[in-house]
Amino acid sequence: MSAARSGRDELSVPRAFDAQARFYDKLVGANPGYHEHLRISARRMGLPNRGAGLRLLDLGCGTGASTAALLDAAPEADITAVDASAEMLSVARRKTWPAGVRFLHGNVDELDRIKIVGQYDGIMAAYLVRNLSDRNAALRAFQTLLRPGAPLAVHEYSVADSARSRMIWTAVSWGVIIPMARLRTGSATLHRYLWRSVLDFDGVEAFTTRMGATGYTDVIVSTMPGWQQHIVHTFLGRKPGRRETAAPADLLAEDPADAPTPPVGIEMGKKPGA
Repeated sequence: MSAARSGRDELSVPRAFDAQARFYDKLVGANPGYHEHLRISARRMGLPNRGAGLRLLDLGCGTGASTAALLDAAPEADITAVDASAEMLSVARRKTWPAGVRFLHGNVDELDRIKIVGQYDGIMAAYLVRNLSDRNAALRAFQTLLRPGAPLAVHEYSVADSARSRMIWTAVSWGVIIPMARLRTGSATLHRYLWRSVLDFDGVEAFTTRMGATGYTDVIVSTMPGWQQHIVHTFLGRKPGRRETAAPADLLAEDPADAPTPPVGIEMGKKPGA
């Protein structure tokens, strides 16, 4: 994770994740679908040939769950994973990884300092963009690191467009996530921040518009199955230029489990146009 948004949120997100790092995998492991949803977002990038010859970047990698998802989609790729929390990275590095995976400590606002330079064949940013102080600047910076036609997958919560999604997110946060965090770690500060930051983040329409405005093409969004339908989404866009990988729409059509997000205002469970 990178720095928290400035303003009323005084929580330092990297320091908060440092404090929770040793509990983090158990907490997210209790969330049904957490790891599979990351794998779905990685598959939606359409990375070809098992990733052979590709360089991929995992921004906000945490303890390596998103890195593992990229590795599942592209097992022969070289993957560089970056996070601002040293303790989360320490947990990630203790896991078993192939030689093509490396972890770097740094804030996404200063990737040049840790010598992250393009060109990458794909970037995944899971649960990251919501925490950044200047989202437009970050999206533009990510694009400079991509090869022409390469994908950016933003795996993120977005509930602002749906009263039902906000209600479900709040109910699960205060009924399950926050009490579980307090019980297992002795503190729920980070998870109260998580609850509020999701409510404050862009809606689906606003974030897809933001991606287009910062220069991405072929922008599409698709949600997840299970209780996080219309709560967690894959926002997928590409750097302009010749496409090197499968078209996003084609990829989604081949995977019927990946339910596309319906237009704003459609109730969960109804088919678009019904």
